[in-house]
Amino acid sequence: MTTSDEANSKPRRLGRQRKRRVYPPCVACKTKASFAWTCRKCDFVMCQECMQDNLWGMTCNNITWTCPDCGWENNFGQR
Repeated sequence: MTTSDEANSKPRRLGRQRKRRVYPPCVACKTKASFAWTCRKCDFVMCQECMQDNLWGMTCNNITWTCPDCGWENNFGQR
């Protein structure tokens, strides 16, 4: 390659960098987790471990969960 070819060539993409979502601390255990369940209406956040511990009071059908702060019904992602 000559110097003019190097100047005109575009740099290659090495792959798409995906932004990781950052969750606020869990309201129950106050730890930051790599994944947390979040209410779509009021941004209530609960980590997976605390959700499993408190699932008995937040759902009756294991398809949706009710936010204890605002009462909004959220789904677990199943379709």
